[in-house]
Amino acid sequence: MTKLEKLYSIIENSRDVGVKLPEDVVQQVEELEENIIKEEILPALSEDIAPRLEPIKRDLVLVVEYHPGEPISVALSRKAKISEIIDAKTLTPRNSTPVTSEEAPPEIPPHEPSKHVTNTTKGLRVTFPDGTVIWHRQAIDTLIDTLRKIGLHRISQINIIHGGYNLVGKKKRPVEPGRIWQHEYDGWYIYSNISNKQKIDDLEKISQFYHLNLRIEEGKPQERER
Repeated sequence: MTKLEKLYSIIENSRDVGVKLPEDVVQQVEELEENIIKEEILPALSEDIAPRLEPIKRDLVLVVEYHPGEPISVALSRKAKISEIIDAKTLTPRNSTPVTSEEAPPEIPPHEPSKHVTNTTKGLRVTFPDGTVIWHRQAIDTLIDTLRKIGLHRISQINIIHGGYNLVGKKKRPVEPGRIWQHEYDGWYIYSNISNKQKIDDLEKISQFYHLNLRIEEGKPQERER
């Protein structure tokens, strides 16, 4: 019996004996259900759907409506983002994890290395033709979120190589003490141990390859606000 089956068994058994689950338990059940969907179901869907969507060159939002025992219904929107849909919750993880050991990585802030980094970057800002701006204080955060928006599967096909490894690929570089070579996101390894100039060069190459017309600039948000 899977985790999801066990979860629904608890709910059904409680209902059968006339026991009403407390509000906090119901909330825990919903959170567990969401975690199971995020960790077990979405990765498989992503691997299947991403290659099929690759021919589409414009932004869109697909909303899947699912009711047990009924055909799946899919709605398409070209105007909204998931965050703009009322009551919609983004389940796709939004953070990547530095690859620093063979064991499961610890809980850390998005894109932040677990080792102290003394050479701070100049920062990076990327603007898409549709007006979307990706701009974080750390250039690596901007790079990763930009690659995610374009599509990690699409980036992997360009074969931008650093140290014998693809900028975005499935191959993990062996770890070394004190070194962070890659960040991991949803099964993809993003090569992150590159200079700010190299990040810009890579993004320009990607922009030219897919005709994205990205505007790429150096600078941190706090510097631009002064």
